Amino acid sequence: MKIDLLEKIEGEAYLEFKTDGDEIVDVRVLFPHFRGVENILVGKDAWDALVINPRVCGICGHAHLQATASLLESIYRIEITQKAQLIREITRFCEIIQNHLKWCYLVIFQELQIPYDFTTMHQTIALVNKLLALFSGQWPHSAYAIPGGVTCDPTALDIVKAKQIRAQIQSNIFKLFGSFEDPKKLEKDLKKLYETLHAKDLLSVGIGLNRFITLSQDSYVENVKILNKKKRKTKLRYIKEIGQSDSYAKNVTYNNRFYETGPLARLLQNPDFFIRYFYRKYKDSIFTRIIARIYEINILIKKIEHHLNSIDLNQLSVVEIEKKDGEGAISIEAARGSLVHKAIIAEGKIENYSIITPTQWNLSNGSSDNPSSIQKAIIGLQDRKIANLIFRSFDICSVCTTH
Repeated sequence: MKIDLLEKIEGEAYLEFKTDGDEIVDVRVLFPHFRGVENILVGKDAWDALVINPRVCGICGHAHLQATASLLESIYRIEITQKAQLIREITRFCEIIQNHLKWCYLVIFQELQIPYDFTTMHQTIALVNKLLALFSGQWPHSAYAIPGGVTCDPTALDIVKAKQIRAQIQSNIFKLFGSFEDPKKLEKDLKKLYETLHAKDLLSVGIGLNRFITLSQDSYVENVKILNKKKRKTKLRYIKEIGQSDSYAKNVTYNNRFYETGPLARLLQNPDFFIRYFYRKYKDSIFTRIIARIYEINILIKKIEHHLNSIDLNQLSVVEIEKKDGEGAISIEAARGSLVHKAIIAEGKIENYSIITPTQWNLSNGSSDNPSSIQKAIIGLQDRKIANLIFRSFDICSVCTTH
């Protein structure tokens, strides 16, 4: 038995290996810290969650804010305007883009020792945050999404500025990764990534369950699971959380099965030729998982362009609401996958609050008969360094998971 502490992820985690000779025959992912955010929320005013929940994570706090606002809207039974919905998606897509860029260069390229243009990468992240802050006021820990809509009220000039920044971001992404037009002719940093993994014979390692899930519904994704190449609608009531005695993260299953969530799950919903080329050739391997995260940047930049061209500034940014007690559950897409918030509100106070994070889906601990995605991807390897790299390919967030 060998235990390694993994750093350079969001928070810390342990990989606990069981080996037979050199071969890894079992692995468990253990999260050693407890933060108690869900417990802190109990007894608080329901709207306090709008301030507390974005602090769950320093990377995807924006997603937690929007999940909280959407959850209260589901309990209050109100619909926000298309304008507010588009603005929320623009800012959330920005958060996903900057996360993918940081993860790609500061984690994966560092681990693989691939040289890159730090200046352009850093400038691009700054531009993404600038675009996000045009609507949210700041990042991280913004508070502009409230039940009923958003607090910002952009002008036509703000939209022009946003379009200019978006164009700069797209230009920088081209400098870093090329055009994404032909999967057989990768360019720039994508080509470096392919050549590095090919030279190390790693393109096809780390194959997971080939079982994917998305629990959210918005202009980008549907709430579907993909099993045996078939898509089926998902329902939040089939989610089950189970505590673990040796870790502060809970296992999570859908209808008693483990699934992988995240960019690859989102992209495989559609007949996208680029990502399906790699999926057919390398299945849900480490390379396909990495390239899905990078390729999603390109997809979301186009979605932002569409949204900026579609906003009707004459609509209300926020609609009136009537606070109610009740029970609700929602899911939205965060950078790492489907994020679920559930709550019970009684007399305006939080009676119960539950957060299920994407990392829980990808890094649960199953059994030899029913392994999770991460376990399936690692078991059978003989090199713990490769196992660590595969672990990082899921883009881990310990601080979200040990909430």
